[in-house]
Amino acid sequence: MQVILLEKIERLGTLGEEVKVRDGFARNYLLPQRKALRATEANRAYFQREKAALEAANAKKREAAEKESKKLNDVSVVIIRQASEAGHLYGSVSTRDIADAVAASTKVSVDRNHVVLNSPLKVLGLFPVTIALHPEVKVSVTVNIARTEEEAAIQKKTGKALVKSDGEDKAEKAEAKADEAVADASTEESAAA
Repeated sequence: MQVILLEKIERLGTLGEEVKVRDGFARNYLLPQRKALRATEANRAYFQREKAALEAANAKKREAAEKESKKLNDVSVVIIRQASEAGHLYGSVSTRDIADAVAASTKVSVDRNHVVLNSPLKVLGLFPVTIALHPEVKVSVTVNIARTEEEAAIQKKTGKALVKSDGEDKAEKAEAKADEAVADASTEESAAA
């Protein structure tokens, strides 16, 4: 389906471009979100009449987004979740969780649709996440996922998650076995004496 874009869409085009997209993408996303018009003669004429107004509205939205993005520079948010000793979350952190945390810490209105996340976050750690307040204005924030506030502070200081790796677990088990062997040997010596 041929559509006329009413705003810049990443990997597709800019305002006013006429592009060919799949029918489902146009019907389910572009047209209902008012991001595009069907490329008919009537809509082409409408776009030409309204082009200046659309560009002015887009510029106004971009300026507002740029102003808001300055408040989000170098922002780090903490999200507390339950997790296993290996650092795997019982659940996940989604775009809604990130948007709520950023909005609460910065007083900037961030919608879940602004958060660019390819898949939910399912482990403890520090993650850079892109916030797109406007198609042309993007800012990166750091999401610190931890079990407690203290753990979050340590993760921020060290820059890595506090989790037990398989090697640490094996070393702890070997150390415990060695301690048991020493304890058994000392009880045998005391029993023999």
